[in-house]
Amino acid sequence: MTTLTDRPGTALLVVDVQNDVVGEAYARDAVVTRIHDLVRRARAAQTPVVWVQHHAEDDLVTGTEGWRIVAELEPAGDEAIVQKEYGDAFEGTDLEEVLARLGVGRLVVTGAETDACIRSTIHGAFTRGYDTTLVGDAHTAGDKTAWGAPPVDQVIAHTNLYWSFQGAPGRTAAVVDAADVDFA
Repeated sequence: MTTLTDRPGTALLVVDVQNDVVGEAYARDAVVTRIHDLVRRARAAQTPVVWVQHHAEDDLVTGTEGWRIVAELEPAGDEAIVQKEYGDAFEGTDLEEVLARLGVGRLVVTGAETDACIRSTIHGAFTRGYDTTLVGDAHTAGDKTAWGAPPVDQVIAHTNLYWSFQGAPGRTAAVVDAADVDFA
């Protein structure tokens, strides 16, 4: 029930699954495998897949191996790749225009990092009127306990918990496991 009129479509949003972002991430291989399966299922259902790729001059330099999307995932030639430099994939990008062109009002979100770009993007989508589903077992992050953060499994669990209770007029938030994502 998105608040975006004339946009009944769904898109799978794959955020920052890049070599240097997920190289040391918690449960990296399992998460990437789930995202790979979601991409395959979305394509089979003719649901658009939109890729988001972070760049930063100090550590994720455009064109470098660390900046590239992981080898297990490959955007199709006709799939949008949105370049971003802020946590929220909508800020300073053409993501909104891409989604409007595709008629998308519902996002299914996967990727990294849970406590940064995923959190910012799901909130950004929701406040912009999108129904926003977080795939609870298809997002991850690197260990930030050295800076006082909880262990990654707890960060993921907390994010899934609070997102499952989000609410706002005219739109929905949800958390589902990858196996339960319905692109219909």
